[in-house]
Amino acid sequence: MAHEDDARQAVPNTPGMRPDGDGVTRRRPLRERHHVQETVEVEVAVPVRTAYNQWTQFKTFPRFSTLVHGVEQVRPTVTTWTIGYGPLRHRFMVEIVEQDPDAYLAWRALEQKPSHQGEVEFRATESGGTAITVRLLLDPRGAAGILTRSSRGARLTARLVHGELMKFKRFIEGLGQEGGAWRGTIRNGRVQHDHPEPPRSRVAQWPVG
Repeated sequence: MAHEDDARQAVPNTPGMRPDGDGVTRRRPLRERHHVQETVEVEVAVPVRTAYNQWTQFKTFPRFSTLVHGVEQVRPTVTTWTIGYGPLRHRFMVEIVEQDPDAYLAWRALEQKPSHQGEVEFRATESGGTAITVRLLLDPRGAAGILTRSSRGARLTARLVHGELMKFKRFIEGLGQEGGAWRGTIRNGRVQHDHPEPPRSRVAQWPVG
């Protein structure tokens, strides 16, 4: 568990950097100077593929989370989340901006004044399990500032994230296998297709060629 005031401080092989397919290590998309970073890691006793596949099933989050009350799929890369504690509820949209199967997922809140961005990383452990690292970039100028204006608030945020990860750990370990999967790749908020789509005719419903 770590707390850093400068989210730009990152080194290779940490949640701040990731190697691309060409072997070049590049910075991830979540790089905002004014954000406060909270990083939490847990290990789950299932393979990386199983942990990642289950994580992509966002609609199942309310089954184990005490904070997430509902998730709706709006578009392939956009979901609407309802979170809250007790009688309080907050509803907002989230966009997946980057996603690599079995490795990495990054998102940002689509609010007028976004309160956070986040990313989750999956790494195989020597025991055959999975290390899951969640990193949140909280905006102290927005609603998240209530939690990040003091070290006590920052620790509270980290404890909440850790608690949710532990619930996911018990959930997936109890299942033993994923209940579904989405294996697509996303770049800059767009789903990448293995084969380019054929050209479309400018005349509606007319075949091309």
